[in-house]
Amino acid sequence: MKAVQRLADQISEVVQGDLLALILHGSLATGDFLPGRSDIDLLVVVGTDLASDRAGALERLVRGADLGDAAGIDLHVVTASAVAAPQRTPPLELHIGRYPSGVEVTDAVDADADLLVELAMARDGGRALHGPPPQEVIGEIPAQWVRDRGRHWLTTWQVLTEDDEHAAHMVLTACRIWRFAAEERHCGKVDAATWATARDPSLVAITAALHRYTTGERDRIEPSAIGQVLDTVLREAERQIRCDRDRIR
Repeated sequence: MKAVQRLADQISEVVQGDLLALILHGSLATGDFLPGRSDIDLLVVVGTDLASDRAGALERLVRGADLGDAAGIDLHVVTASAVAAPQRTPPLELHIGRYPSGVEVTDAVDADADLLVELAMARDGGRALHGPPPQEVIGEIPAQWVRDRGRHWLTTWQVLTEDDEHAAHMVLTACRIWRFAAEERHCGKVDAATWATARDPSLVAITAALHRYTTGERDRIEPSAIGQVLDTVLREAERQIRCDRDRIR
């Protein structure tokens, strides 16, 4: 995708000699990119804390970037020291998200729990656009930590099943959490939904969520069916977490 390489080159110009690695991950790396639906996911690894002028330049760059066939951009900036030996809540230098709903900017967070999963996905399925391969940049992340974060979101979403705006996201991400809990494998939304449906065909919300995600059509996804998916995945995730704890003992 030409837009990705163009954006990578522009990021390199902004960060200059402090750029240690630029990693493409998400659907463009896993092969399930959907034109007009999927984002460009980039992880930028720098040598030192990001100066405010460079943070501002990156924000302007993302705001004005050519998206090509992508729906948006999700850009995370981290330091090499933060990702070489990741903690449960690693520090974040900068996040810029450009979505159809607008642009979100988060600057200098000391502890970002969700960044851990982002790093895990980039390490396991990312592709280097600049610098060494992801596994040489990002240290190993315990699977139990990733499962624990998935459990957090499953329990959070259990009281949000009436939120139709985010229904497909909740269901399809739950499928990704489920597959990782079972196989320690990161995958895209489409692959995860296909895997989960084969595992339990009675979970009709998965088919509905996948249809919405791939077509953009807004057919209603019943809250009770969303709850059934979340309950099932949470049960499976907790079972695996218990197994992890038993092994540690």
